[in-house]
Amino acid sequence: MSVSAFAGPDLSARLSARLSVGFSWVGHTLMHIVSALFLTVVLTLEKEWALPYDELIRLWTLGSLLIGLGAPLAGWLADRWSDAGMMAVFFWITGAGAVWAGLAADPHGLWLGLAVLGLGASIYHPVGMSWIVKNAANRGEALGWLGLFGSLGVALAGVTAGGLTDLAGWRSAFLVPGGLCLVLGAALTLCIVFGLVRDRRIDVKPQAQPSRGDAMRAFFVLSVTMICAGLMFNAMQVVLPKLFGERLSGLLGEGALGVGGLVTLVYLTAAIPQLLGGRLADRYPLKRIYVICLAIQTPMMALLAVLSGLPVVAAAAFVVIASQTQIPAENMLLARYTPDRHRGLAFGAKFILSFGAGPLAVLLTAWSYETYGGFAPLYMVLTVLGATAALAGLLLPREAA
Repeated sequence: MSVSAFAGPDLSARLSARLSVGFSWVGHTLMHIVSALFLTVVLTLEKEWALPYDELIRLWTLGSLLIGLGAPLAGWLADRWSDAGMMAVFFWITGAGAVWAGLAADPHGLWLGLAVLGLGASIYHPVGMSWIVKNAANRGEALGWLGLFGSLGVALAGVTAGGLTDLAGWRSAFLVPGGLCLVLGAALTLCIVFGLVRDRRIDVKPQAQPSRGDAMRAFFVLSVTMICAGLMFNAMQVVLPKLFGERLSGLLGEGALGVGGLVTLVYLTAAIPQLLGGRLADRYPLKRIYVICLAIQTPMMALLAVLSGLPVVAAAAFVVIASQTQIPAENMLLARYTPDRHRGLAFGAKFILSFGAGPLAVLLTAWSYETYGGFAPLYMVLTVLGATAALAGLLLPREAA
């Protein structure tokens, strides 16, 4: 049989894989942009709606909660139905929520739109990461690239929200990214209908199954570390625009663009290190990389409690770099100690722990600002969480170098 007899199926499989990876990368960027828009928009709403920051930031509590709560169900559906189908649902619901928020006439309407947005955003991580792991031979590198696109989204969220708000009003900050999500949802749906994107049920690179004892040990340890890391990540993302606005007063101008741009700069510093984290995860013990990254964040959080001026930007950058570099190792640890058939559910459980910490991070931020008029108490709590996560990581099962 000639080689050309296999060209069609082979080309079709490669096209499906490339499209799947492309939609997953873009989806990761958009998920982080859309789910963080409100954190910068809220600074404008303080003035336009004449409401205090602590009251407005609480509107995001349910949406951030749903990002975590919806993840296990999304992963379970992807395991039993379709990764590609669930990714299309992600684009549709997230886009609809963002458009709803952009059209809201009052805080209640905005709260509902943000809740729909959070539910849609909950789909991405358990589905997108399982999709990548199934199709990647070098998982660390692939997850590093996926993380880079996520970091790009986190970085662009502030400048997107600030730029669109200054250019065309706060509503456009939701309507434009939301509309893009809807367009991509339609495109992926058409690719599925016409067979250009299909699901892969078996990993490209199968892995050895862990012992039951190691799997249980890793489950309990990672539960602790992911809760702590989730609180740290979410709290940083929530508080950074307001922190920079207050501790860099006079340096960033009066509009939302200056604050959003600086937040973008800080998160952009983590884009390349996440690629490095992926390469390290393919070459060195995952436990070592994971613990070192957690340990670096602890003293930086303590410094953020007391610093002001430009040093606060440097400390924030170190926290973000370390937190993003650890992500490929964390995801590979989770995949290593999870049966293949339950991987979507496992990633969903991860994000109910990490992103499910979002509402608590919002409430901690509001409590710190409302009670003490600043964020020093919040960062002392985050310092304790960083130390707890690093010590817990030392209890992970041993692995070969």
